[in-house]
Amino acid sequence: MTDGLEFDRADHAGVARLRFARPTKRNAISYEMWSALPGILAELEGDVATKALLVSGVGSDFSAGADISEFGELRATTSSAADYDAAVESAVRALGALTKPSVAAISGNCIGGGCQLAVACDVRFATPDARLGITPAKLGIVYDFRSTRMLVDLLGPAHARQLLLSGELISGTRAAEIGLVNEAAADLDRRVTEFLAALCVRSQTAVRGMNDIIARVLDGQVEPDAEVERIRSAAVDSADYAEGVAAFLQRRAPEFD
Repeated sequence: MTDGLEFDRADHAGVARLRFARPTKRNAISYEMWSALPGILAELEGDVATKALLVSGVGSDFSAGADISEFGELRATTSSAADYDAAVESAVRALGALTKPSVAAISGNCIGGGCQLAVACDVRFATPDARLGITPAKLGIVYDFRSTRMLVDLLGPAHARQLLLSGELISGTRAAEIGLVNEAAADLDRRVTEFLAALCVRSQTAVRGMNDIIARVLDGQVEPDAEVERIRSAAVDSADYAEGVAAFLQRRAPEFD
């Protein structure tokens, strides 16, 4: 495993865990870590035992962002900056494209590239006192197009502009108010565990199909196409559908594989 990343395969409940693990640097993300993420996520996508991914940080912080100490060497020229940014974008794209639900558990600092990856997750929970922000304006960097679009889709243009143009940090409570996180939870571990448990007992055929369609909507698709109809038809033909309907009629909880 790449230094700075910890990855645990799915537990008995079906939850895999990815942790940023450089606590002495507030889990700053190195170029090596950015570059390793697409491969880890591709492996996760193909793991039939995994129903959901939990993304968090080791210690008190989620991630303080990209490791800026590397920029003098790895992001010093237009060419090297483009290479570095391509690694970041590939990691963000891979996380956003994951059909298995991804959940970010945010405490402490979630800034810059850390917040960029949190936004790429499907669902975000934060402690009320977490600190979140996206800070390229403090570094003279123009945020990349894909991540800007994801932020605007999530928050709307007004709040996206406020965060990006100012580089200000906001609390987990404020992040929940504007939609940057889904909830601010005083007992973060309990709430995240509760939510993941709910995800893992649902029909995975339905969960992954709906996640795929949501991603298509966010990518700009406005009408159903043949692939959307295939996803929906496959669900009707699935064992999950038969079990879900039978369980409802029998007034019992469904038992999906």
